[in-house]
Amino acid sequence: MKLSPIIVFFLFAQFLSAQIQDKVDFVHAQVLIAPTPSENRINGSVTYQFDIIEDVSSIHLDAVDMEFSSVFLDDTKIDFEYNGRKIVINKKMEKGDAHNLKLDYVAKPKQTVYFLGWNDGVGNNEQIWTQGQGKYTSRWLPSFDDMMEKVEFDLEIILKQDYTVISNGKLVKKDTLPDSKGYLWQFDMKNPMSSYLVGFAIGDYNKKKVESSSGIPIELYYEPKDFTKVEPTYRYTKHIFDFLENEIGVAYPWQNYKQVPVQDFLYAGMENTTCTIFSNQYVIDSVAFVDKNYVNVNAHELAHHWFGDLVTETSSEHHWLHEGFATFYAYLTEKDIFGDDYYYWQLLETANALQRFSGDDGGEALRNPNAGSLTFYEKGAWGLLMLKDRVGEEAFKKGVQHYLNKYAFKNVTIPNLMEEMEKVSNTNLEDFEKLWLQNPDFPYEQVISFLQENNASIKTYFELKNRIAEQPEKTEPILKRVWKRLKSYQLKENLILEYGDKLSAEFLTDIIKSEELKVRQAVILSQNKIHNELKTVVEGLLKDKSYTTIEAAFYRLWTDFPQNRSKYLNETDGIIGFPNKNIRLLWLTLALVTPEYNPDSKALYFDELSGYTGSEHHFETRLIAFQYLKSIGGFTDSVLKNLVESCSHHVWHFKKSAREILNSFLQSEGNTARIKGLYPLLSQQEKQYLEKTLGE
Repeated sequence: MKLSPIIVFFLFAQFLSAQIQDKVDFVHAQVLIAPTPSENRINGSVTYQFDIIEDVSSIHLDAVDMEFSSVFLDDTKIDFEYNGRKIVINKKMEKGDAHNLKLDYVAKPKQTVYFLGWNDGVGNNEQIWTQGQGKYTSRWLPSFDDMMEKVEFDLEIILKQDYTVISNGKLVKKDTLPDSKGYLWQFDMKNPMSSYLVGFAIGDYNKKKVESSSGIPIELYYEPKDFTKVEPTYRYTKHIFDFLENEIGVAYPWQNYKQVPVQDFLYAGMENTTCTIFSNQYVIDSVAFVDKNYVNVNAHELAHHWFGDLVTETSSEHHWLHEGFATFYAYLTEKDIFGDDYYYWQLLETANALQRFSGDDGGEALRNPNAGSLTFYEKGAWGLLMLKDRVGEEAFKKGVQHYLNKYAFKNVTIPNLMEEMEKVSNTNLEDFEKLWLQNPDFPYEQVISFLQENNASIKTYFELKNRIAEQPEKTEPILKRVWKRLKSYQLKENLILEYGDKLSAEFLTDIIKSEELKVRQAVILSQNKIHNELKTVVEGLLKDKSYTTIEAAFYRLWTDFPQNRSKYLNETDGIIGFPNKNIRLLWLTLALVTPEYNPDSKALYFDELSGYTGSEHHFETRLIAFQYLKSIGGFTDSVLKNLVESCSHHVWHFKKSAREILNSFLQSEGNTARIKGLYPLLSQQEKQYLEKTLGE
């Protein structure tokens, strides 16, 4: 069979990846980019300095869907081959030579660089940000999908608008360009990193500056409208930084550290070297802090600056060395801040999740390159905790320090880590590797024994569970007998969540009146129906300092006491809730379906609720609004247009949910015609999606 020229070139490029690129060492990259937000375009230029380790006849870079205007090798224009994914320069170069390669290009990335708010007609919250984890930076910068190639990247960014630009390294200067051409931001890195860690964020930001005890500058960015939320959002940041430096025992390896929240981020956060980008859903007030705060993500992304950024896996088979470590150290940080009980109960929660995941079909091994997040993050953290327990705390810390120092700015494998651990502990860890790294099952019984041995409240929890299992009819007497002696709120919270629906109104009333917030919250979350005896005390929860508690109490009271619905709506009017507006969206929906409540304001309520489906709002807010509008039959043409637009959103799980809602809507008679009536209002991409969905 004869292969097409394109396939031949692709196979040749793959061969180059495996056989040639390890003979070339790319040392430094000088990057200049100029985003054009209105066109989702980046004009760029990058100059690489590289050394020849062994004689080669060509070099290549990864570059997806770019247009190259010129390529220069050592200031001489040179021909190149390009297949839409890799650019290849055919030139014999000898061992010991040093060269410069300059590429001028245009990129219109369909992912990795996200231009938000520029073309939606709303004109607010304009942002540009990147998410390159995996092999995606090569969609806006000719670079290296292979994590083994580490380069010192220095970025210069030209932007016509006077927005704040944040990127890797130290900001050297910001210049105003002549003739109103905009502004030049110049950043300098001092050490090499893998390409997926190159990133930037652009938007309307202010910043707060703090400094670690070791003298590292820390910059905390926020939108001007969120100035009152800076403290609760970034609470404990200096503490987290100092704790991790001390606990890991290796100095923070980079010049500075920045954190910037962005709209509609794909994940919780991303550890771009010195420049963590995270979801603005963690920009919260002090009430939200109780139920949803940034502490864990804050610590997780910072820990990656050692585990992932400083030492980087060679391939996904060794992903435990990134996510397991970051999760493990984030939990240790929370233990230091919130206490032992918080830490061990969180571990119990993850153990139960892993046990459910394993199920009858078994789980996933940590050495499985295709394992999911639960395995790499949570099972990975458990593996490190049990490794620490096995070799001892002193040997574990020493092993981690040796591992980080030995492989700093290099790539690592799991055997590299295990070798250091075996050396410092003088222990053969083959059985540990079989149980925790190669075994797909989760050793649930072993970790439960560990938790009971190390935490008294968890030990008590399982003892009470066993006692209640033997005499389920005596659940309340058993709990009443010990209740006042229980000191851990996590223990009480979990007992109520499990048995709250079996307890008397009298007992639950006493708990709500006397216990702290999380235990009170557990009461309302455990109730399928509020009985009359609990009504008054639950009404008091509408003023609790927890958005989770307020939302649950409001909905249960509205449902179970219809004669008081107007009263509950009046008491909760104006409460927004979390950044996703959970309480306000619920309030609007219930106000609309309560006939007697403010009938003259129904149109205003509906306009507000349907307005939250627009693209200017966060995808979490939009999804909740779509779901509520679906439940009350509120899909107007404007809402449907927003729903169709959401079916092409860059956040895959939101896109998936929107498509499911649309498909459900299309099942009803006449709705296909309604959707077709929207065609003149839709983009070409949206029309194509609908045609495919409708089978046309």
